[in-house]
Amino acid sequence: MNSTRVLTAEIPPSLAGRRLDQALSELFPDFSRNRLQSWIKNGAARVDGAVLSPKHRILGGERVVLHAEVEETTAVESQDIPLAILYEDDAVLIIDKPAGLVVHPAAGHRDGTLQNALLHHAPGLAGIPRCGIVHRLDKDTSGLLMAAKTLSAHKSLVEQLQTRTVHREYLALVQGAITAGGTVDEPIGRHRTDRKRFAVREEGKPAVTHYRIAERFPHHTLLRVKLETGRTHQIRVHMAHIHHPLVGDPVYGGRLKIPAGASEELITVIRNFKRQALHAEKLGIIHPATGEYTEWQSPLPADFSGLLAALREQA
Repeated sequence: MNSTRVLTAEIPPSLAGRRLDQALSELFPDFSRNRLQSWIKNGAARVDGAVLSPKHRILGGERVVLHAEVEETTAVESQDIPLAILYEDDAVLIIDKPAGLVVHPAAGHRDGTLQNALLHHAPGLAGIPRCGIVHRLDKDTSGLLMAAKTLSAHKSLVEQLQTRTVHREYLALVQGAITAGGTVDEPIGRHRTDRKRFAVREEGKPAVTHYRIAERFPHHTLLRVKLETGRTHQIRVHMAHIHHPLVGDPVYGGRLKIPAGASEELITVIRNFKRQALHAEKLGIIHPATGEYTEWQSPLPADFSGLLAALREQA
């Protein structure tokens, strides 16, 4: 459900000569340039009563009336679901998401999601797109995820993601021994035949994944992975592409591999690890309100740390 806010402003002489979309970005900083351009084209922004092009050069002194259509997430039910909140202020929320929690409602997961939980925790998020969620983690990936509590914070975080200034670092346990760190720079798109999967495809969207060695085991490698882009399943697809899929990955991991000579304990731990071994450990942003760089870190969950302990014991 959407609601419309009617906003008015007079364009100051200091913005004379600027494009209309640039001027409105200055006047209405809560909204992104793309959204303002769309409203201008749709006639939702009128200058002295006229519908103009986003590229129209303004003179200064014109009166702007903006009918800002804001998405309200009233279709999402508020649900009392426990949240591990690492940090919260008036602008942002930093959540430590457990494995198994879906981020927002979709086919097959209409409720019981992080978005349902956020709406219960802070009802005011109904006025923010997707209750402030600006990025996602796969259901069975654990770790840090951010949400905006205001429209201006939402705009800031989205722009930081677009300009690739958000610092996101993951711990990933992969199959096989990797000898050195590296970068996978391969585009990702929907799989040609299985629409639920993604794959490296020439016509896909740019995707860049950097990785370095964190710990070596005889048949596995623990990696620190840094994302430059944020494509769906990016780390999982890229690691499988270089023939080192994530341990436990039910989609890209292939058949279960038990290392030669593995102890009964290690075999049991590997067989019982039913998700991809991926944890969003670090998250750093320019805080939308203070302008200062702020970073958070999440400890490994018990199942992941238990898997590493069994591998160390075997080694």
